[in-house]
Amino acid sequence: MKLISIPVLVYLIIACSFTGKPGEIISLTKDSAAGKIEIYDIRALGSVDSNATIEIIGRNYKWSEGPVWIPAKQMLLFSDVRENKIFKWNATGEPVLFLTPSGYTDTAFRDGENGSNGLALDAEGRLIICQSGNRQVVRLYSSLDTPKPVFTILASNYKGKKFNSPNDLVSDKNSNIYFTDPVYGLPKRENDPTRELNFEGVYRISKSGLVTLLIDSIPRPNGIALSNDEKILYVGSSDAGHTKWFVYNLDGKGNIKSGGVLLDGNALRAKAKIKQGADGFKIDNAGNIYSAGPDGINIISPEGKLLGLIKIYNRPTSNCAFNESKNVLYITADDLVLKVKLRS
Repeated sequence: MKLISIPVLVYLIIACSFTGKPGEIISLTKDSAAGKIEIYDIRALGSVDSNATIEIIGRNYKWSEGPVWIPAKQMLLFSDVRENKIFKWNATGEPVLFLTPSGYTDTAFRDGENGSNGLALDAEGRLIICQSGNRQVVRLYSSLDTPKPVFTILASNYKGKKFNSPNDLVSDKNSNIYFTDPVYGLPKRENDPTRELNFEGVYRISKSGLVTLLIDSIPRPNGIALSNDEKILYVGSSDAGHTKWFVYNLDGKGNIKSGGVLLDGNALRAKAKIKQGADGFKIDNAGNIYSAGPDGINIISPEGKLLGLIKIYNRPTSNCAFNESKNVLYITADDLVLKVKLRS
């Protein structure tokens, strides 16, 4: 049985007596240079410390994205999409270059978002990458100790037509890889002359390499994650007019059985200072979604209720990642990389 400390217990008792309106702040952390945390529902206090601060651990990136924690190395990897690089960070110092090129390996000039975007680990702990510039999903072939830009292509097309620009991905315990494919990495996006697919899809790559289209109806599919039991697939739409988080029930083979809108975020976007759609996200131990979106990292319950917000000041937020215990959250936000300590 896990004991609750006296200060936390007292706070929970006070918070439980709160009867304010939905979305009203019941707890607020101290300001830091990067932002603050707002709590709207006591359920968020199970993982968020009301005394937590937002720490800056990396600066001066062109567009930080795709963070992933590597437990075996106790290090964080993240993309700088516009610089075509992956950086690494551990607790001993500043982020340093890990790999380049990371997403576009040709020598010909190409405009657009060329680097790696989403990063994840497969079922065997190997790094898998959404390559925006090369328009494919790959696995890093070389060691994480001495990485070289050598990649194994896992998927580069659907029925012979090149993907738009794979954006974010997640792998399950059976080695299925799920990924989103919006048009963000194409130089002219939906009007790009090199575009070969007339939709933006959500796909699954099986262990055998079979590519299956799961969804073709979400505009700008972006963030993607699996529930902790891997029975539910979540997808976020970052489309300006259709900011939404979707939820889909999966069968034993990873196919979609049913699903729909979990949370319509258009109202959140309308009132936010930083108006962006649903970007990258991860799932905490309680099954809550920590999603980049309007004004920062939106904390959303499995039922689709907004529980809190890790508000990031003056810049859009792209993605986040937990450590292996999920008591530390790493956030990529435009030119910054951030760290927030959570409850263990």
